[in-house]
Amino acid sequence: MLSWTCPAPLRDQPRIVMGHGGGGALSAELIEHVFAPAYGGPALAHTADAAEIRIGGARLAFSTDSFVVRPLFFPGGSIGDLAVNGTVNDLAMSGARASHFSCGFILEEGVETDVVARVAQALGAAARAAGVQVVTGDTKVVEAGHGDGIYINTSGVGLIPDGVDLRPQRVVPGDVVIVSGPIGLHGVAIMSVREGLEFGVEITSDCAPLGGLVEAMLAATRDLHVLRDPTRGGLAASLNEIAAASGTGVVIQERAVPIPEAVGNACAVLGLDPMYVANEGKLVAFVPRDHADAVLAAMRAHPLGAEAAVIGEAVETHPGMVVARTGLGGTRVVDMPLGEQLPRIC
Repeated sequence: MLSWTCPAPLRDQPRIVMGHGGGGALSAELIEHVFAPAYGGPALAHTADAAEIRIGGARLAFSTDSFVVRPLFFPGGSIGDLAVNGTVNDLAMSGARASHFSCGFILEEGVETDVVARVAQALGAAARAAGVQVVTGDTKVVEAGHGDGIYINTSGVGLIPDGVDLRPQRVVPGDVVIVSGPIGLHGVAIMSVREGLEFGVEITSDCAPLGGLVEAMLAATRDLHVLRDPTRGGLAASLNEIAAASGTGVVIQERAVPIPEAVGNACAVLGLDPMYVANEGKLVAFVPRDHADAVLAAMRAHPLGAEAAVIGEAVETHPGMVVARTGLGGTRVVDMPLGEQLPRIC
């Protein structure tokens, strides 16, 4: 533990720190004050998981991502699986089914060719399982000591079906909040391997493509309001982003949030909050109350949503704020994370 570094130090840093890549408040500030003004364009104002592009009469979702997870292989997956599923899931949060995919490998001099082959094979298998074609790519090599074995950059596109409009601005008070299954598995799985920690049972990453689950939900109703996959920053970050963008408050029932016992125990030992731990195969949905039962049933009928649960609702009070009702009858504010509890998890 002496080698650990704080991923979220003071916010007035003149240099980039680990927390700027954590998906929390520091990441948002970097985007707002550095990248968005430099790039310009109205599409960046939405800061969604994927951009919507109109070409002719078609609505395309387009997303890009980079993966720097350490270690490269972990229980339940590898950086190759993450590279596919992370991009596929970002597209799925727009309602799109990923169709085409690009992949760039940044390799460190000295990494074993067999390791590169294993990652490439895992990536190809994950792409076939998700129904996406890898159609272009790139390879670069950096000097030894200037990388960490393998980094992967990806982009993906998919077609958004007619009648689908998923964005946080559609959330209204009364919407039901549904999470697709147990949270915290990916982040704890990564940490257990990275730090050589044992918790009495192997914790496996939930890394999986969510396109099929989203299709099942849209078959129940096209009137879903917003979907998010709670990766960096965990469920707490996703809920806060939606609350801020929609101008509504969010109330969750703490005991309703599905947290596996092993994850809860591991987080207690490490001093972590499962609400802030990353996931790679879960989504959170805000659904009109009239459609909530049908959507929940459709999710539970799908293998990746079998343990879906209603955890709360959108409310008029405390706009832009997420509040949890505890098992003892009290309430606590669930803030946007500043940086990231567990860096380098995707």
